[in-house]
Amino acid sequence: MVRNIAGLMADLEPEDFYLLSGVEQGMRFSEWVRRDKLPEYSELTAEEVDYRIDRCLDEELIERKTIQYEGYQLTFEGYDALALRTFAERDTVEGIGSPLGVGKESDVYEARSFKPLALKFHREGYTNFREVMKEREYTADRQHVSWLYTARQAAEREYEALETLYPDVSVPRPIDWNRHAIVMDKFEGVELARAKLDAEQVVGVLDLVLAELTTAYEDGWVHADMSEHNVAIAESGITIFDWPQAVPTDHENAREFLERDIDNLTRYFARKYPHQTPDSVSISAIADAIEDGSFETVRAFEEV
Repeated sequence: MVRNIAGLMADLEPEDFYLLSGVEQGMRFSEWVRRDKLPEYSELTAEEVDYRIDRCLDEELIERKTIQYEGYQLTFEGYDALALRTFAERDTVEGIGSPLGVGKESDVYEARSFKPLALKFHREGYTNFREVMKEREYTADRQHVSWLYTARQAAEREYEALETLYPDVSVPRPIDWNRHAIVMDKFEGVELARAKLDAEQVVGVLDLVLAELTTAYEDGWVHADMSEHNVAIAESGITIFDWPQAVPTDHENAREFLERDIDNLTRYFARKYPHQTPDSVSISAIADAIEDGSFETVRAFEEV
């Protein structure tokens, strides 16, 4: 888990952020930014750069590596600091509270603001950069791709999908986006993987999820990473979250991703609730129903 740097923000000075922004700019062109380029990128004097480097190294906001030259790059903590400063300047976030969830590709915290919100930091590439490079189509045409780029693109993709889908689809309401971070409504419920459904609820819940995916498809998006870990169950209904791998419905592999989403869900229900789930399910037929918008009721699901 990346360290929560919210408590450090008050101690950072404007010039520290100039240096961090300079390193960020340099990382657009190379993985490690040459020290002699930092005055140009940060608009600080060479002497000021030296001082700010020491401060930011001490706080582990940047890291140093000597290759053929002395180079620097942001840590995720440094990138978090830049995003948090922007949210504070926009009055989006006043503070950060307890962790809400930690995964291999994101950290989510409570955010203090005008109402209870959630702040999600994308961590794509932090531990599995090569795998992310293979899976994410928005890295395909880049000659130089860093974890910074993949995390930012993941956040941008998720925010774009949420903006389009809300409120038609039961997804978290998006509030703001900057760099690799998204602020959204905090939603209720327990993860489907940890929920214990009554026998009479099983098919109804599966139908609800598939109905939401139908509306999402009508709005132009396929989740493309659907599983029991991306659905929250509450008394008020369901919420489908984690959309960074979403693809538009005109994507060349949209049908393949849609069928994979359906297969992941139906196999989970069949495995956990074998007596309540239909014995045979046609993934292709359900995908057809979602594509033409005819998937509407539990009865419709049972018939496919």
